[in-house]
Amino acid sequence: MATPTTPETGAPPPVTDEELVTRARAQDFGAFEQLVDRYEDKVYRLAFRFVRNETEAKEIVQDTFLSIWRKLDTFKGDAQFGSWVYRVAANAALMRLRSQRRHPEVSTEELPIDFLDTYGQIPTPGDNWARRPDDELQSDELRRRIQAAVDELPEIYRTIFLIRDVEGLSTEETAEVLGISIPTVKTRLHRARLALREAISKYFEQK
Repeated sequence: MATPTTPETGAPPPVTDEELVTRARAQDFGAFEQLVDRYEDKVYRLAFRFVRNETEAKEIVQDTFLSIWRKLDTFKGDAQFGSWVYRVAANAALMRLRSQRRHPEVSTEELPIDFLDTYGQIPTPGDNWARRPDDELQSDELRRRIQAAVDELPEIYRTIFLIRDVEGLSTEETAEVLGISIPTVKTRLHRARLALREAISKYFEQK
């Protein structure tokens, strides 16, 4: 029987994650290495956003894929494999931070471009700070205020904020990654955004 090909290139269609997982469960380490190749960069990026340290991020990547290899039999396919990988990576990063009594570290450089305009969606007394000149919005003092506000968020809000708004996953993907419902993601994200917007509003009220 001929191998199926894609009509555009004539090449065999790419192997799906599900196929690779099935083969990896049968102790096909080559298949598992293909999964690692697909997700290693994404896991590293997520880990680095949590710890802001290259060495620690690489260690989290190793911990993540070691854990996935050991737990492949527990993956039931209820969610996308990629979402499960993100969940394992986020848990590995949070466990490391908890052991060190640290918080996920979100750089203000990585915040969404329009977040000053949209976060919280509540009116601000006095001047509309969302329309301030860019040089004032990007001042070191304001960056420190935003960074402090992020650091002060409870872990459940900070993690949602990092995965949904900084990493850029969709609401649905964030729910899958964290194993919570979509309404819970929306509620926690809204509260995180409100807290950040309030902190920024207070900064401009004091100026």
